[in-house]
Amino acid sequence: MKILIAEDEKDIRELIKIHLIKEGYEVLTAENGVEALELFNSEIIDLAVLDVNMPKLDGFNLLNKIRKESKIPVILLTARASDEDKILGLGLGADDYLTKPISMVELVARVKAHFRRNYEYIDAKVEEITVMESGDLSVNLDQCSVSKKGELLDLNAKEFKLLVYFMKNEGKVFTKKQIYEEVWEDYYYGDSNTIMVYISRLRNKIEDKENKSEYIKTIRGIGYRFDGKK
Repeated sequence: MKILIAEDEKDIRELIKIHLIKEGYEVLTAENGVEALELFNSEIIDLAVLDVNMPKLDGFNLLNKIRKESKIPVILLTARASDEDKILGLGLGADDYLTKPISMVELVARVKAHFRRNYEYIDAKVEEITVMESGDLSVNLDQCSVSKKGELLDLNAKEFKLLVYFMKNEGKVFTKKQIYEEVWEDYYYGDSNTIMVYISRLRNKIEDKENKSEYIKTIRGIGYRFDGKK
């Protein structure tokens, strides 16, 4: 697996590189966003670790450009811990967000987790069922594809897993805690922003603009329910 590290602070960049190489990953580094984008366009990158505050091209804009071409896992690093920055990063398509000073042990663990969740999950075969349908939506589990009225939709790995979870449990009401611990496979610490961002993004992709909450219903004070049209 090849990882791109974009970080303008040399000491941090080299420290991350050393720890990831020890884990057997191939690592490419860039000291600014422009250099990182050039590497992304010329190499096959499997995961990116991007600093938000970089010269020439910051992490948010770099992430936006990456998302136009790829669904690879992206981890953002920043010295700013505000919820606004986190929501912006997740809204642009980041898969994770770490605030400096970062723990190398935690970063490595998160890198491994994203490879496991985003690649092993997609490659897994579901034996008992290969296609699920609900209303105008059709999900092919073998091909990891989603279509609406026969038109393919562009979902990333997390959005795909979230939709599959909803469709497998159609009609059931789930709390944000239940959704997070099932889809993200991690303990829920009460931060609902991540779930809200991903559900909003999923709605924008599967629902008609004039009919929001066509499939995913918000149950006030509880959570969400998926209802497909029959």
